[in-house]
Amino acid sequence: MNSTPCDEIAMPKGKAKATGAKIYAVLGSDESEVKRVAAEIASNLTPPGAGDFGLEVIDGAADNADQAEARVKSAIEAVQTLPFFGSTKLVWLKNVNFVGDDQKARSTTVQSALEELSEVVDSGFGPGITLLISAIDVDKRRSFYKTLLKRAEVQVFDRLDSGRSGWEEEALEVVQQRAKKRKLQFDEDALDLFVLLTGGETRQIDNELEKIDTFLGKDRGVNAELVRELVPLSRAGVIFELSNALAARDLQISLKLVRRLLDQGESAIGILLVAIVPTIRNLLLAKDLMECYRRPRPYSPFQCLCARHCRTTGGPVRNDPINSGHASVSGSKCSIGHHAA
Repeated sequence: MNSTPCDEIAMPKGKAKATGAKIYAVLGSDESEVKRVAAEIASNLTPPGAGDFGLEVIDGAADNADQAEARVKSAIEAVQTLPFFGSTKLVWLKNVNFVGDDQKARSTTVQSALEELSEVVDSGFGPGITLLISAIDVDKRRSFYKTLLKRAEVQVFDRLDSGRSGWEEEALEVVQQRAKKRKLQFDEDALDLFVLLTGGETRQIDNELEKIDTFLGKDRGVNAELVRELVPLSRAGVIFELSNALAARDLQISLKLVRRLLDQGESAIGILLVAIVPTIRNLLLAKDLMECYRRPRPYSPFQCLCARHCRTTGGPVRNDPINSGHASVSGSKCSIGHHAA
């Protein structure tokens, strides 16, 4: 499991490796990616030819604290039971849902059971036994998580936060890597649109790429029109595309998207405040910066004006207020933000 972040399409946010570990953990809020990677690891670690004796799966999806305690106890018993005929076996505590910060996970019985499992992990278990744990929404403040970091080979896959600035660039890398595996060739506008419509959700990215792959057949080229036709528009996707259409002064697409939002039950004032006003405000701010620093008209797939530059050169222009993300320029002749007021 000596992969680099680039080897894993979802680009794990954190990874820790214990030398000679017989314990593996796949954790994170990206449920689709956690399940995929855990299944791959289980397939690789299951002893060949061992049959049912080589893999013991314990369902970690518990409905209540009592079930969660029972699943942990079963895992402890499994790793303490030697494999038959002196062979090897894999114990997989699968799809654990009681290591987060909900009421079930905070239960005293669950925490006590996890502490017992932590002691087993910390002290080790018999030869020929490997433990794999896959879990969603892990509370990283808990001692159980810290024990795994010390004793296990850990991979963490968290969902991209679409509310955080710069998420589009991370999602773009994910889409590019997965499209490359399918030999799909997106043009630039199509790639930007696909990222906005899928919102960085790995499961939706996989589903939509598979749909496009099947539709194209032998043809590998993907344009924006095809993406718009095949990839469904969520509410967030419509708002993003409406903002881009307004910035591009495309009246036909803008009106079409406004009608779609109205058909989805959105109010006219809501569309104005969420999509139209912020876009116009950003355009006016960008115009102020361009005039102040005599910059040519930029083009960017997202709100980050330096996205194109970062993608081609690996970083923003130094000492450049436009690309450095400063919202105001104090002490200059330029009056930024007077339009927004």
